[in-house]
Amino acid sequence: MYKTLFSRTAILLLSLAFAACSAATTPQIQQSTPAVSPSANQPQTTNNESVQKVVALTPLTADIIHQLDRTKLVGIPGSKLVSSNSKFTGITAVTGERTPPNLEKIIALKPDLVVGASGFHDQTMQKLQQLGIKTLLTQVDSWTALEKLTTTLAKSLKANPEPLLKRYQTFLADIPNQSPATLVLVSRQPILSPNQSSWAGDLLGKFNVKNVAAQLQGDSPVRGYVTLSAEKILEANPEVIIVVDRGDRILDQYKSDSFWNQLTATKNNRVYVFDYYGLVNPGSIEKIEQATVQLKQVLTKK
Repeated sequence: MYKTLFSRTAILLLSLAFAACSAATTPQIQQSTPAVSPSANQPQTTNNESVQKVVALTPLTADIIHQLDRTKLVGIPGSKLVSSNSKFTGITAVTGERTPPNLEKIIALKPDLVVGASGFHDQTMQKLQQLGIKTLLTQVDSWTALEKLTTTLAKSLKANPEPLLKRYQTFLADIPNQSPATLVLVSRQPILSPNQSSWAGDLLGKFNVKNVAAQLQGDSPVRGYVTLSAEKILEANPEVIIVVDRGDRILDQYKSDSFWNQLTATKNNRVYVFDYYGLVNPGSIEKIEQATVQLKQVLTKK
């Protein structure tokens, strides 16, 4: 039992860390042997021509590239989020659900650019750079980062980012005036909640939500998240609780905890279940939109 629990916890922490690395704050396209370190937010390319063949190693970047110019996306990750989407049918998968990128498959596609997640695909990118293939390491932990990533990719593809950027803004339209004290719970052992230095925390900020963990700092295995105790949750006593479900029925587990029924949110039936993708890990543009729609619904309920 303990081995299983440890394994599930390790997978969760790894997933959360990957969520923090799934798009861009300061994207940089690297050449194989740059003479100087490229400046932040100034992509470096070997020439003025747009890239023609791109391999994306994360679901979000695959989605953005597909929407900017689907003809140039030649390689995708093999995650369920991507493989279950029919629009990616026929595009070569270069990774498995939880396996590292297959270098042979990537090289065989002869890409001009490979886009991956900082902190997870660094070694793969170094090997590709040695072969003269341009790479882009990304990290999305805010809405601004999402916009920067989209602009960076559009520039490389010689595509127009404006339609996509305008679509993002529609997700933030008609934000409710209510701002109840809210707690987001992404795991139970340990109890983790996003502060303002995470994608989830930043998204809550966009909706003017009073994230009770926003300013909290402390020991946590994942940047952007804080570890909470039952006592800390009781002290915060949020009006709204959002539980992130990854298919492990986490809400049922919380209901078995003695502190759960003492909370205002529980007493007022204001506990809501959200998908992991969209709120914790951006995942895809569609998942982000779904999360924003659900946030609006939650915030307008009494």
